[in-house]
Amino acid sequence: MDSSKTPSSASRSEHPKVQTLGQLKETSYRPRSVKDELRDNLVALLRSGKPRFEGVLGFEDTVLPDLERAVLSRHNIILLGLRGQAKTRIARRMVDLLDEWVPAVDGAELMDDPLRPIGRDARDLLAAHGDDSPIRWVHRSERYTEKLATPDVSVADLIGDVDPIKAANRKLSYSDERVIHFGLVPRAHRGLFVINELPDLQPRIQVALFNILQEGDIQIRGFKLRLPLDLQFVFTANPEDYTNRGSIVTPLKDRIESQILTHYPKSLAISRAISDQEARLAPAQAERVDLHPVLLDLVEQLAIEARESEFIDEKSGVSARMTISARENLVSAAERRILLNGEERSMARVGDTWGIVPAITGKVELVYEGEQEGPYLVALNLLGKAIRKQFEAYFPDPEALKIQRKRRRRRKGEEASEEDAETAVADPYAPISAWFGEGHTLDLMHGMPETAFRKALDAVPGLDAVIDTYWQTSPDTGERYFLKEFILHGLAEHSILSKHLIEAGARFGDLLSSMLAGDAVDEDGY
Repeated sequence: MDSSKTPSSASRSEHPKVQTLGQLKETSYRPRSVKDELRDNLVALLRSGKPRFEGVLGFEDTVLPDLERAVLSRHNIILLGLRGQAKTRIARRMVDLLDEWVPAVDGAELMDDPLRPIGRDARDLLAAHGDDSPIRWVHRSERYTEKLATPDVSVADLIGDVDPIKAANRKLSYSDERVIHFGLVPRAHRGLFVINELPDLQPRIQVALFNILQEGDIQIRGFKLRLPLDLQFVFTANPEDYTNRGSIVTPLKDRIESQILTHYPKSLAISRAISDQEARLAPAQAERVDLHPVLLDLVEQLAIEARESEFIDEKSGVSARMTISARENLVSAAERRILLNGEERSMARVGDTWGIVPAITGKVELVYEGEQEGPYLVALNLLGKAIRKQFEAYFPDPEALKIQRKRRRRRKGEEASEEDAETAVADPYAPISAWFGEGHTLDLMHGMPETAFRKALDAVPGLDAVIDTYWQTSPDTGERYFLKEFILHGLAEHSILSKHLIEAGARFGDLLSSMLAGDAVDEDGY
């Protein structure tokens, strides 16, 4: 097809001045199906190298190529994936593949093409006014219809039903097709129709979609009505719904030509980019709260740990919305502390992560063992594992250092006293653990003012040395104190120090002393 004569180019350039059927006939506009429209516009984008499906991250080499192949094949599509895998986002971005403007018969109940009307009222209008028939221009944003499938959805909602009020007002017989009140599907004619959570739709309602998918027509209460609807269907579903809440009836699955599997972000970097894009932060929060990259990665690590946790039902998935909400709560926790202390600006702390617990507990489904532990303790467990994993990404793993020293001692066969001396030199965390071993404790309260927070961390020897040795850049003051706190939490998660919760804060101490006192946090973060 000559791109200069596509409906897309004609409608965009001529829509302000073309207002009647006669004027439309004089343009290069020609009717085409919505699937051809999607295909042609995608072909143009692929040739130009311009971006497609902007805002959908992490699917560039997996989901989106499958989706584009389905569009090129003019297929109806079902997106299968766990919750929070951008299925609805993908469906909504497909609107960008539609022409920006298309003409429709003005005054018609459906979005009838002036050159190819299907509705009785549109045909009557065109017959009555001829080339003077008025047309309206519909933006592509109006050509998207979305319906969440719920058990109470009826055939009348989707397809339509006889409207007694319309029959009475127009003095029509019930045998006249003009008494029909059309449902969502006919009203989506010439557009995208999306049904989310398809398995929740009752089987008898799914059956009502058969003819629309295969033949493009509908049946309403026995009317012999041939209505050749032009639609692009997109369905979404959770694969587990096939056995848990409902199922997609086999004949309907057979009529959906392309089935595309979605997935969670395959890397922490992609997960963080999604949160960067989706987190809704107030402008004032950006002015008050500094977020260290380590802390941002820690929030994303939470989702990774949750998806691998034995306490969380892997079949239900862990939505990307969890980390988005967690970041928003983290910033708000830091902002609240700053406001209460009368400060202007501060860096978010590891201690502020206690504020994200509500974002975790409400977005995971626990298995039996998780229910026994309780959602709060499971959330703390995930936080502890995320801290531990991120700590190992930047600083030496204390357990790996222990193994290396043991191997070195076995090779050299040194005496115990000499081994202890070598260990003290080789262990970068020895001055820190030794200070706590002398009976010192450190309380870091969630609402601590910045001056008190820094003074408390300055009392612990060895923290600066670890940062200067292993941190790749020279940190500024705010970053240095964040890293000091981060090291303490990391050592506690590796059982070098003890950490237990006190009212509105955490207390760090010597592990052995805390174990004897019975108040240490164990290796799972409790």
